[in-house]
This record gives sequence, structure tokens and C-alpha cells, in this order.
Amino acid sequence: MKKKLEIYVSLLNEGINVWRPVSAEFISDNLYQILGEVPEGEEWQFQPGEIVECKKAELSESKHLVAYKRQT
Repeated sequence: MKKKLEIYVSLLNEGINVWRPVSAEFISDNLYQILGEVPEGEEWQFQPGEIVECKKAELSESKHLVAYKRQT
């Protein structure tokens, strides 16, 4: 059973930097597969089902895993 956890995905067209916490499944190393669905009215930088590379970044004064690169 693969490990599920929360990562953050950037929302597009918001005018400011906005991050959405999303459920993801650990694949290996820094790779995660995004789970769930995009809520109506939101546009995510990466889509559910995509495998993304994540790194630790400071959001709201604490560090979180953020998706920054799509795996091809």
C-alpha cells in the first residue's frame, strides 16, 4: 500500500500566490501522484493523476511539500 499525504499545488489566475493542499500518493524519492478532483472555479498548475516532483518550501511561516515540476 502506497503512502498518501498532503502536498501543495499552485492555483493559477488568482492575482496573488495561492496554494491548495491536495492529497497525493508517494511514488519514490521526491515524486508524488496528485489525487482527487479540481474544485469548480479553480485552475491548478498540475492536474489530478499527474506525477509531480516536490520540494520543501516555506508557506505561511512553515515548511510544506510543494509541487514544482511535472514528470514526463
